[in-house]
Amino acid sequence: MNGQIRVLFRLCAVGIVLLISMTAYWQVWAASSLQARSDNARLVFRELQVKRGLIYAAGGRTVLARNKELRRNGATLYERVYPFGKDFAQVVGYNTVGQGRTGIELYDNAYLTGSTQNLASELSNLGDQLQGQTVIGDNLYTSLSVPVQLAALRGLGANRGAVVAIQPNTGRVLAMASTPSFDPNVVTQNYARLIRPPSGSPLLNRGTQGLYPPGSTFKVVTATAALNSGRWTPTTQINAMGHCIQDQSIPLCNDGTESFGYVTLTYALVQSINTVFGQIGMQLGQTAMEREMRSYGFFALPALDYPSDEMEPSGLFEHGRLLGPTVPVDAGRLAIGQERLLVTPLQMAEVAATVANGGLEMRPTLLDRAVSPSGRVDYQQHPQSLGRVMSAATAANLSLMMRQVVEEGTGQPANVDGLSVAGKTGTAQTSTPGVNTAWFIAFAPAAHPRIAVAVVIDRTPEYGGQIAAPIAAQVIAAYLGIRVAK
Repeated sequence: MNGQIRVLFRLCAVGIVLLISMTAYWQVWAASSLQARSDNARLVFRELQVKRGLIYAAGGRTVLARNKELRRNGATLYERVYPFGKDFAQVVGYNTVGQGRTGIELYDNAYLTGSTQNLASELSNLGDQLQGQTVIGDNLYTSLSVPVQLAALRGLGANRGAVVAIQPNTGRVLAMASTPSFDPNVVTQNYARLIRPPSGSPLLNRGTQGLYPPGSTFKVVTATAALNSGRWTPTTQINAMGHCIQDQSIPLCNDGTESFGYVTLTYALVQSINTVFGQIGMQLGQTAMEREMRSYGFFALPALDYPSDEMEPSGLFEHGRLLGPTVPVDAGRLAIGQERLLVTPLQMAEVAATVANGGLEMRPTLLDRAVSPSGRVDYQQHPQSLGRVMSAATAANLSLMMRQVVEEGTGQPANVDGLSVAGKTGTAQTSTPGVNTAWFIAFAPAAHPRIAVAVVIDRTPEYGGQIAAPIAAQVIAAYLGIRVAK
């Protein structure tokens, strides 16, 4: 009899283990494939019964995403509501039955649904559902600043473009604005219209997915490589050689009719002299230039806590494909932000933030912490370094050079009364004459930076200093609480 009991006990134990294993498989490891099936009615119904956690802006008082309670066939269901409508649409994303989810709603879905890939929490949630109790997800506290985001959107206006703002010493993303935008509250009803070509691609997050030629903002990267090499200093005299130089038998020229003789590296950055930076690129060579780019994070997806399929790497592209290191590159034109170079606003914001942070690049982040309904902190963001791009001394020199760009050069429209701003303009021509991609990257206050910004305006007749620099000034002022005269 004892032997039979032992056999029965073992069979029960094996059954329990199999039950737990299968539950874990379907609830945890197979969850993503199940969630991809919008035709799974049972799954959809179960998802609607989960009370997703709230998403807060920085400070934890302003709600960016909440729930609306519905009653259907005797059951309590929850529908997502976005109080700010279009203002945070791309970065916060949406959570829908028919069109899935995007942005923070997708990346942090495990926290928002109270299922953080932990078997104990999965079994607890399953038990709650079996008992008819509502599963409540973690509340998310993001780094997004409402005043900064709204200032970015006001500045962008009706233009197609993006603004990304970062806290240099922590990597916290303060704003990620993209225009045109859309209303996530009605994305399901409007989805067919939103994906049609005339819509302007509002579902695209231009901050992380928009690829644009950087123009002269890239000269900050070239200047970093020059200073890091030890062959140039801010005061090194360089012969600009007039209006044009020969680069691979093709003239590389300055803007308009500009012509220069001997100038310092600082003056070349302030006046954005192509012939100087083209020579530096040719002397450094492709390998050194690409090595500097990689140290800044080019040629790889950003380390942002955000869906990977909603981000693009910055680098050299041909026919939509990222080029490898063995493909020959015109280093002279690369050095002035041309060649086949395409970048995202997030990448260029990281460039500015790295200089601002004394040469130390920080991992960009959107989530500060996740807190369970019981008040337990399930996630706490800690600043993480991605590596040193340059020495603190080099960063200090580069900061002073960028400060002169705003004081004396093409970035003067970014001046904020009583505040020192360091920056660099960029204007990349397009295939259409008179239509440009306008840029400005900056950080402030220059001596003790608290915010770094990248602004891009697509398809504009204006230059970076004219249209992008004033937007950066508004964003900086909003974060620092400074009133800017219109």
